[in-house]
Amino acid sequence: MLTYFTSAEGVAMSVRNGLQIWDYVVFAAMLVLSTAIGLYFAFRPGKTKGGTTEEFLIGSRQISAYPIALSLASSFLSAITVIGAPVEVYLYGIMVLMYNVACLLTVAFTCLIYIPLFYRLNIISTYEYIGRRFGIAVKYQIVFCFLLYMFIYLGIATYTPALALSEVTGINLWVSIITTGAVCTLYSTLGGIKAVVWTDVLQICVMLAGLLALLIQGLIQVGGFEKVWRIAKHGGRLNFFDFDPDPRRRHTFWTTILGGTFVWIAVYSCNQAQVQRYLACKSEKEAKKAIWLNWVGMLVLTLAAYMCGLIMYAIYETCDPLEAKRISNANQMTPLLVLEILAHIPGVPGLFIASAFSGTLSTISSGINAIAAVFVEDIIKPNWKSWGHFSDGKKTLITKFLAMTFGISIMVFAGLTSLLEENVMQLVRSVDGIFLGPILGVFTLAALLPKSNAKGAFVGMLISSILNMLLGIGSQIYPPAAEFTRKLQTSTAGCHLFNITIPSSTNVTSLLTTMETSPAPDEMVSILKNIFSLSYGYYTPVGCLTSILIGLLVSMVTGGAKDVDPALIAPIFHTIHKFIFKKEPAAPLPESGIKLLETTPEKFFNTGHYPSNLQNENLLTPAPGN
Repeated sequence: MLTYFTSAEGVAMSVRNGLQIWDYVVFAAMLVLSTAIGLYFAFRPGKTKGGTTEEFLIGSRQISAYPIALSLASSFLSAITVIGAPVEVYLYGIMVLMYNVACLLTVAFTCLIYIPLFYRLNIISTYEYIGRRFGIAVKYQIVFCFLLYMFIYLGIATYTPALALSEVTGINLWVSIITTGAVCTLYSTLGGIKAVVWTDVLQICVMLAGLLALLIQGLIQVGGFEKVWRIAKHGGRLNFFDFDPDPRRRHTFWTTILGGTFVWIAVYSCNQAQVQRYLACKSEKEAKKAIWLNWVGMLVLTLAAYMCGLIMYAIYETCDPLEAKRISNANQMTPLLVLEILAHIPGVPGLFIASAFSGTLSTISSGINAIAAVFVEDIIKPNWKSWGHFSDGKKTLITKFLAMTFGISIMVFAGLTSLLEENVMQLVRSVDGIFLGPILGVFTLAALLPKSNAKGAFVGMLISSILNMLLGIGSQIYPPAAEFTRKLQTSTAGCHLFNITIPSSTNVTSLLTTMETSPAPDEMVSILKNIFSLSYGYYTPVGCLTSILIGLLVSMVTGGAKDVDPALIAPIFHTIHKFIFKKEPAAPLPESGIKLLETTPEKFFNTGHYPSNLQNENLLTPAPGN
């Protein structure tokens, strides 16, 4: 049963009268269950009174691979995947599927390089590692970028689905933002990482159920998988491979594979929200298993979302709802499709709404826990002298208070996101590239290039961050030409069959434009347009490679690092070094080479070449000459 709404106003009006009590029951049940999981882990029998910060942040490293895998998949995909991925396929084709291939390559890199390194250092915060390797200046530089990135990303991830659902379903925007923010802040604050992980498991199941409901009913509606595939092929949506080398093209094989690989490596190697989960595993072997299983979970969920995009095209092939003015922006297309093909089944529209909000809850809760971990481990613990004298219960209470504060702050950032006017979905990916590329460059210098030093890492991070910010800002001032971001063809030829009238209007602007003589473009403006037209998919590789190259150059000029503790270099480097040169790398410095910290400007850039079991950077520093 397919019900067509003829306008955006008609959609909202029909929904307010069409959503049934069971839809609200299903949605409320998801929120209640999520809260209940948090309460269980906060007050479960046998739990140590007050708990410890290690238990709150990484579950005392006792969580198995399977829930961690589902949590990793759930938190990164978010509501943006549930609502945005089908629209991406509808408008631009299924090439986005190639990001899954890039992710597979990333999983291999992560298991070979970063999991062995981080797990053997026995750390909670990944930026604690940077502090040991490059000193506090570089560490705080990265911590600042991470916190800024997380607040911006989480604000967008909270606001975008809430806006799309409110405009189509009639659910009040601020009610949805405050409800989701309050619920995930509650269970994240009370239950810690275990509550986050197990609610993620629940939420990814709800996300998959919502997408499968849409997928199955859509296949029935269209007439089967073969017909959907045939219509998609005819409409040019099966564009798996486009080898156009032009870097200004929004999506090609190269942007998805090359750019996607860099993005995913950044996510799994230096994003605290992801790393913190696999560090909570029982062992290094379990952590690697979790990463591989995570890829399988992501593949299943994204394939379901992309298939929903092909179904969306099959249904709207001859009557594009955006061109027909039935909705006001593309983000509303998935909720519209849900209402039109699932509204007659009690509770199922509510399941999809719960699916979208589950993605939001998962992303926010993981972010809150990660921000709390970084704030405690990298800011409070090294600088608050009294922290070591507090009881475990008091430390945990302070950490929970911080988590609650960060949850409220994210809701504020979601409100600020409302000032953005358009292209929010692409903005999310652009933000990833702008911030994660330079950070990945510093982690690469630290883990794989022993001769890189703190000065090189600091300058490389600074210059690459400025460059990426300029690319991001410039792309808004000089947006790419339509030929580089063009959408695939859509049609309204069949709208009359559903009694839908296409609004007609005279485009005065275009008429005036044709009567005027366009001035010759300024040569400098033309150059800037070409530079800033770079696909956002390349932001992460540009930031990463710039950080590495500048970092190495400055390190060479300043003498490079000497006598770096081998424990701070990725184990794979030592394996390759031994294989090539047939000898062991240099032994770590003896503990006699360590002396108490003297706080001077020179020591601010010290590289922290001390043994990995000595963690307080404010008390330890390398011996002179290192």
